[in-house]
Amino acid sequence: MQILLVDDETELTDPLTLVLQREGYEVNVAHDGETGYRLATEGDYALLILDWMLPGLSGLEMCERLRQSGDRTPVLFLTAKDTLDDRVLGLDAGADDYLIKPFELRELLARVRALLRRPPIAETSSSSRIQVSDLELDVDNQLASRCGRSIDLSEKETQLLAYFMRSPNQLLTHEQLSQYLWQSEEKPSSNALAAQIRLLRRKIEAKGELPLIHTVYGKGYRFGSGDDS
Repeated sequence: MQILLVDDETELTDPLTLVLQREGYEVNVAHDGETGYRLATEGDYALLILDWMLPGLSGLEMCERLRQSGDRTPVLFLTAKDTLDDRVLGLDAGADDYLIKPFELRELLARVRALLRRPPIAETSSSSRIQVSDLELDVDNQLASRCGRSIDLSEKETQLLAYFMRSPNQLLTHEQLSQYLWQSEEKPSSNALAAQIRLLRRKIEAKGELPLIHTVYGKGYRFGSGDDS
């Protein structure tokens, strides 16, 4: 499997490349965003590992461009940014996972393995189209629609929304949601789920539309159009 590593710190990319190669991966390296973007669009990579801050074109901008062009290659961000707002920005750009610097190499390898073995959404879905109230989800194409507007979703957003819509009006705990979204992956930091929920709400609950994701404080969330939560 080929991996593209884009980071401007050679003191990180050199040892990381050696570790990944020892695990059997083919690794290409770029030290700036423009070169990384060109390699990403020209190559056939199983995974992109991107630093958030890069010369020329940031990892965030690079990820956004790839997602806008329809590229769904898994993206793992390496970043020192760990606030909720930062995580929302990364998820909104289409990132699949985060690793906060500094990190242990064995944790990075675990995240790489988890992203590479993740099955496509279509393989894990029992139904490709789901509807609850006025919201419809096309799982295969990672698209939702509500009140005549089309909503583009990332892979994680599609997984989360499908889980919600298949369990309408049920209390889903924080633990249930985290286990479903990250399954065999290393458990992310405590604010990762909150960031994902916040981002999904922003997309499916436009101004004037009834809220669908209801917080059950201290427990989790309930999905539906009713106000009994």
